[in-house]
Amino acid sequence: MKNAKTLAAGLLGGSLTAVMMVAGLLVSSCTKTETNKPAPTVTVTPATASNTAGSAVTTAIAVDSPEGGSMLKILVNGAASADLPDQTLDGSPSQTVNISYTIPATASVGATYVVTFQALDKKNQQSNVGTFTATVSAVPAKTIVEVTGNITSNTTWTKDKIYRLNGFVRVGKDEKPSSGTVAPVISATAVLTIEAGTVIYGKTGTPGGTLIVQRGSQIQAVGTSTAPIIFTSEKSPGTKKSGDWGGVVLCGKAKNNFTSANGLLSSSTGTDMIEELEGGYGGFIGGGASAADNDNSGTLKYVRIEYAGYPINPNQEINGLTLGSIGSGTTLSYIQVTYANDDSYEWFGGAVNADHLIAYKGIDDDFDTDNGFSGKVQFGLGIRDSNIADQSGSNGFESDNNAIGAQTDSNAPVTVAQFSNMTIIGGKATSGTTIDLQFQNGAQIRRNSAMGLFNSIVTGYPNGVFIDGGLPAATPTGSGGTVAKASANQVPIKNNIFAGVDGWGGNGYGSASTADETSAVTGLPFGANANHPNAPRGRICPAGAGGFTNGVFGYNSGASEQQLNSMAPVAWLKATNTMMAKWTDSGLSATIFEPLNGAPTLIPTASSPLTSGADFTGLSGFQTVAYRGAFGTTDWTSGWVNWNPGITDYSK
Repeated sequence: MKNAKTLAAGLLGGSLTAVMMVAGLLVSSCTKTETNKPAPTVTVTPATASNTAGSAVTTAIAVDSPEGGSMLKILVNGAASADLPDQTLDGSPSQTVNISYTIPATASVGATYVVTFQALDKKNQQSNVGTFTATVSAVPAKTIVEVTGNITSNTTWTKDKIYRLNGFVRVGKDEKPSSGTVAPVISATAVLTIEAGTVIYGKTGTPGGTLIVQRGSQIQAVGTSTAPIIFTSEKSPGTKKSGDWGGVVLCGKAKNNFTSANGLLSSSTGTDMIEELEGGYGGFIGGGASAADNDNSGTLKYVRIEYAGYPINPNQEINGLTLGSIGSGTTLSYIQVTYANDDSYEWFGGAVNADHLIAYKGIDDDFDTDNGFSGKVQFGLGIRDSNIADQSGSNGFESDNNAIGAQTDSNAPVTVAQFSNMTIIGGKATSGTTIDLQFQNGAQIRRNSAMGLFNSIVTGYPNGVFIDGGLPAATPTGSGGTVAKASANQVPIKNNIFAGVDGWGGNGYGSASTADETSAVTGLPFGANANHPNAPRGRICPAGAGGFTNGVFGYNSGASEQQLNSMAPVAWLKATNTMMAKWTDSGLSATIFEPLNGAPTLIPTASSPLTSGADFTGLSGFQTVAYRGAFGTTDWTSGWVNWNPGITDYSK
């Protein structure tokens, strides 16, 4: 500025032109260069839609304009359209424009209309181009009914419409008083009936759509093998992902073990056997002093639940199907949970039985039982994706007596869930298949649980069964947990096939050597591979106070495994089950592993050992069949299961 002022002074007596030149120089030297904020962006949701000729399709354009939005330019098949003119934006940094486009009445079936959107901001900066494709269909799109809040009177949803869950949608009202740790009060009950073939969308966002059937209310969702009821993401085909929406939550009044024993009183209600489900979203479970194990929360039959599991809090996602203290009066049959963002199924107490369940490509555990669940599950299928596992470790089964985490918690009722005729397929199909290192066990039974498994096959996991006993009896806080129960024959695992992967380690499991596994069978301490550096470690049947060190499955200081009924764990498991070093000897089809090419072949070969060997001696409540695993000679998934829902258009 000093040099500019001097120059101006020297020219005061000069020409007017010279003075004006200096003035321009002064302004130029004093003006600060401005930098524009980022250009706008547009996001189109949904990106595709279809309807009949002459009908409307809709989408929403989210415009983010840090400099303020000015105009949304719109073209249809590359040209301006009088039917869909440009839209003036309101100047705000963020705006959503809802667009309705009417397909020409003369359009032919199969024709497409590509609508493009480009935003301009106040500085005339251009956004990316967003695209919406409308396809002409012979079948009209269904009307979408928005559902919010509480359903407090009997309601029916019909198959001619699509119902979109917005936020927490509750059947009935079950609320905790505004102050104090006082038990929640059921103030309204209702029955939600859903017709066969009905589609329900879960809205994406925070927290996403979630259906919660509160205590005392019921859901009657009865589909058929040709017209299942479908809960799925609202997103367009090709864009859906795990956790798009919340999920389905059933809350009942049966027993659980959230009690004051061992100082584990529920802090959310202050009442024994009444608790709020993890995440604190108002899903109260249990009947307290008046708990009824025959409680009836309704029926789910021929139902699919896809892309659920919105994270309420860090590490607290809603499951695909959450079952909180559900009673035996409830019917759960023919259900497929696909791409769950947490467990596919999780039971918190209760006594409900279930059959024909599918857990497909979930992130965490397939079947998770906690808090005194005592029901029976028969005919179940779990199939995993080799690349999808949870940071907490993924299992086919995970069973705790109390999910709070006290290893030796003995609160009653104890978790004594029983599973029979299950086919549990991990992510490892061949020795060359790379799997996520968070895959752990075909079954992990821990924290004083007494889960039972019968007449089933488990394969493709680094470990077959992990009897995770927690602390030994000599410690100040423990009674031996699950190891003690297994030694007392209270963890029945019988008549199952545990199959390894050909060429994967010396025993078909992880990186364990044959010699190392053999030493465990004879009851000797672990061999040199006790903490093998190559993850996943892998054993047929570990037992002890094990843990995970640097992502490698191992045990404290490489110490010997705890004994089970005076036997080494592998010997204990072999006494009542069949071990195979490779699953190909089981008669299963390779198509049952991911990636699937169409529907998998689920019926074992005629010569398979799975076709016989089932034993129901001493068991009750199960259908007696000759075969092991989930399938005999009938594929019960036919017709109602979707193995590739990501590309399915449910709008019609």
